[in-house]
Amino acid sequence: MDKKPLPIGISDFKQIIEGGYAYADKTLFIQEFLEKGTSVALIPRPRRFGKTLNLSMLRYFFEKGQESADHLFENLSIWKNKKYRDMQGKFPVIFLTFKDIKHPSWEKTFEHFTIILAEEFQRHRYLLEAPLLTPEEKDDYLKIMRKEASQILCEQGLRLLSKWLFQYHKTKVIILIDEYDAPAHAAFLGDYYEYLINFLRNLLSGGLKDNLYLERGALTGILRIAKESIFSGMNNITTFSLQNEEFQDKFGLLESEVKELLTTYGLIDKFSEITEWYNGYHIGLCKQIYNPWSVLNCIAKKGLISPYWINTSENALMKQLITQGTGELKTDIEILLQGGFIEKKIEEGFVFTDLNEKPSAIWSLLLYSGYLTAESPSSYGKPSQLRIPNREVNELYNSTVLDWFERSINEQKYRILLSSLINGDVDSFSQLFQEFVISSASMFDISGNEPEKIYHAFILGMLVGLKDQYEVKSNRESGLGRYDVMLIPKNKEALGIIMEFKKISPFKKMDLVNAANAALQQIEEKHYSQELLDRGIKRILYLAFAFEGKEVLILPKFKTP
Repeated sequence: MDKKPLPIGISDFKQIIEGGYAYADKTLFIQEFLEKGTSVALIPRPRRFGKTLNLSMLRYFFEKGQESADHLFENLSIWKNKKYRDMQGKFPVIFLTFKDIKHPSWEKTFEHFTIILAEEFQRHRYLLEAPLLTPEEKDDYLKIMRKEASQILCEQGLRLLSKWLFQYHKTKVIILIDEYDAPAHAAFLGDYYEYLINFLRNLLSGGLKDNLYLERGALTGILRIAKESIFSGMNNITTFSLQNEEFQDKFGLLESEVKELLTTYGLIDKFSEITEWYNGYHIGLCKQIYNPWSVLNCIAKKGLISPYWINTSENALMKQLITQGTGELKTDIEILLQGGFIEKKIEEGFVFTDLNEKPSAIWSLLLYSGYLTAESPSSYGKPSQLRIPNREVNELYNSTVLDWFERSINEQKYRILLSSLINGDVDSFSQLFQEFVISSASMFDISGNEPEKIYHAFILGMLVGLKDQYEVKSNRESGLGRYDVMLIPKNKEALGIIMEFKKISPFKKMDLVNAANAALQQIEEKHYSQELLDRGIKRILYLAFAFEGKEVLILPKFKTP
């Protein structure tokens, strides 16, 4: 691979090839798309994984135009097979992208749809000059092209245009729709979801359901919005999700492609670090999928590691859902932040309103949006093992947890809280911690059956702010048992800390003081400090947390050499 300019922010296939940009050859996507034999393929993938580029590639390959597009493919893999080479430029194509339809109201959203439809009708305006439209049809065509059409006429736009293209070309039509679900995110947040879904259902049904003029269709997006929501009655759609083997290597970068890029740009020495930050996505049976947006940006910045993907502006919904989530969700996030996995049932058919009615729906959203990955494809009806894919995404969870704590108590007090802890000022820490718990009432649910897990998650989230100074471990073996939380300082001269939690049972006669003393005794008798001692940490603080509801007592014990 020659050292070519990097196509950052460029998703038009023709522009990349003619502009001489670096390109990882994904043209066999065309072959796989044709061989699947499905009438309409719905292919959900995380954002910035090459969806728009691949759909643009399909357009240039299939579209029957005035100018030949042979030169775009002649040096690429698909061109080696005459069977597929002969299909180039043989079909009329309708190409729409909804990726930028993100407005706070239905009125603005519908206006944007009329603009997109008008542009595609304008692209095929040669149909107006052919003697095939009746006066009434020509009037409808002009209304859509001039953005004067009613909502009902716009909903018929795909069906009408495909009919007229078939009549002109005498060949069935390929319909390509990019980021079909992007408007749904904004509609959910803007409280006009039903208006949007009703419009999309009618628009897509007109073009993709029982359309006599349709050869093939392809839709990309992040989610597979449930059939009953958008694709009602459309039995000709086949979904190829992250859990399927189909198209598993056609989106994102493979390890071999990343190595080739790094070698070309003289950055192969950064491979292990780039792997840690941007690898880790599992699609089908492929377990080495890299985030292409982050890899390309890292190369462009001469190997500077940074959270490029999560620093884009589309994380608002994820952060909102996590920070407003239940105590159980925060416990699960704590497990993920510790490098573990959680088992959750994933629903492939996603409905945004489920986020308000079914808390478990967030896991499907996080998986298909790229904020989690599944260890392996799950069997039907069985839970998937989910984990954070890489360090870049882990940074998002860390920052979200920090936001959660800084909303509950001002940032200055939060920093004082952490400082008092690592300096052994237990009185100040206890006072601020109690204030923290009380002020977090809206986010901190301890009314369930296992409130100690909620406290555990709460404290681990709080300790995210110490990640540069401490290694934080949870529920690990040390000595003769398993401690709750341990802070291992990276500087051996600093204070090591062991935390143990005890709740007061209403059925046992024990007050907070006795419970806290029992926790301190457990730390001592089980020799939980052994791991710290093995690490050469001499100054150790035992902290016992005894709690009943939102009332907390913290007792310390210092262990010195």
